Amino acid sequence: MRVADLGRETLGERLRAGLILETGPFRTRIVSRAPEVLAGLALLYGDFPVHTDGFADFHVQVDRVAGARRYFRPQVSFRFDGSEPFKPLPADHAFASLEWGLNWCIAGQAHHYLMLHAAVLEKNGRAVILPGDPGAGKSTLTAALSLSGFRLLSDELTLIDRDDGLLVPLARPVSLKNASIDVIRGFDPQAVLGDAAYDTHKGTVAHLKPSAESVLRMGEKAHPAFIVFPRWKAGAEARLTPHSKADAFMHAANHAFNYDLLGRLGYELNAGLIDACACHDFEYSRLADAVDVFTELLR
Repeated sequence: MRVADLGRETLGERLRAGLILETGPFRTRIVSRAPEVLAGLALLYGDFPVHTDGFADFHVQVDRVAGARRYFRPQVSFRFDGSEPFKPLPADHAFASLEWGLNWCIAGQAHHYLMLHAAVLEKNGRAVILPGDPGAGKSTLTAALSLSGFRLLSDELTLIDRDDGLLVPLARPVSLKNASIDVIRGFDPQAVLGDAAYDTHKGTVAHLKPSAESVLRMGEKAHPAFIVFPRWKAGAEARLTPHSKADAFMHAANHAFNYDLLGRLGYELNAGLIDACACHDFEYSRLADAVDVFTELLR
């Protein structure tokens, strides 16, 4: 059963009781009465499987805080296993809080994977990993590629299976910030974007719905083929240039969530990833040109 099969009223009932949402290898039991969470799940997670009972990897809750803040400038809190790891946020940040909280749960708990802070997409059986520093345009590029026939594995978390070194999909919504929101609306007027959350610690945030194919293929791992470091630059022509494998190794290690924790295994998985991939820098200004370059790269 999918989220879309429940209908809005039933989805709300399930959320109040505890909805088990499946995203790739994880199941999360979500409890919420927040209308923003209901709306976000209904719009952006319609293709994802849900379960009425059974095991869940994470148990989370997003709800209004008690007391005066329930009515005056209302706030919501994110809870994980009954604890509150973050300060409450404005009520209209409820869905964004759920997304950030799910990332936090995975990054802090899923140590049976090597986890890198990078996006992943696949086409023609070959996957490209996109690390990105803030402002580099990584999420904007990820969104454009996912809207252009590339399979989305993840926008934020690259999961490397410790048994075979393959990339494990999540396919959750792509987080877009500030100017990127309107850029993607202009790139594809048919793109499905959730309501924007304003004045967050990241500015204005909205999420892009992943393609039905990306969700349907969440159980299908991908072979790493490229690591590309994107950088948006006004007026730049789209071009790939070689990137040092030694530097790519250090970047991946320094931006992994659990490289040190995994010890020797972390080193071996990271080394295997770098050996399997060609590494490039990528400078661009126009998304259509970027899509053309990546289509040729993964042909």
